[in-house]
Amino acid sequence: MTAKDYQAAAQKAIPPSKSYKNIPMAFLVGGLLCVLGQAVINLALSFGLEKDMASACGSISLILLSAVLTGLNVYDNIAKHAGAGTLVPITGFANSMVSPAMEFKSEGYILGLGAKMFSIAGPVLVYGISASVIYGLILVIMG
Repeated sequence: MTAKDYQAAAQKAIPPSKSYKNIPMAFLVGGLLCVLGQAVINLALSFGLEKDMASACGSISLILLSAVLTGLNVYDNIAKHAGAGTLVPITGFANSMVSPAMEFKSEGYILGLGAKMFSIAGPVLVYGISASVIYGLILVIMG
C-alpha cells in the first residue's frame, strides 16, 4: 500500500467534522468555564481579598473542579459534547494530570497514581520550568 492509498483509505474512515456544532459548543463551554472562574474571583474580591489572592482562588477552584469532575468520570462526558471548549488551559491541564492517575490507580498509590500522574503533563512541566530558568538567566546576565 502506497502512502497515497493509505491517505485515501484514512480519509474514508474519518467521520466528517461537524464544525457547525463543534465550534459553537467549544465557544460556549470554554466561555462558561471562564465565567465561572471570574465569578469565583469576584466573590473572593467581595469578601475583601486582594486581587492577587482572589485570582489564586479562582484558579484553584477551577483546578479542583476539573480534578474532581475527572475523578468522577464527568469531565470526559462534558468533553464529548464540548470538544476543545474543555481545553481552557487551567482545566485542561488539571484533567491531563488526573486522567492518567485514574487510569493506573489499580497499580497502587505510589506506582500507579503517583508515577503516572505526570506521564502526560510531565514534559509540559519540564519544558515550562526549563524555559523559565533559561529566561531568568538571560535576564540576569543582560540586566
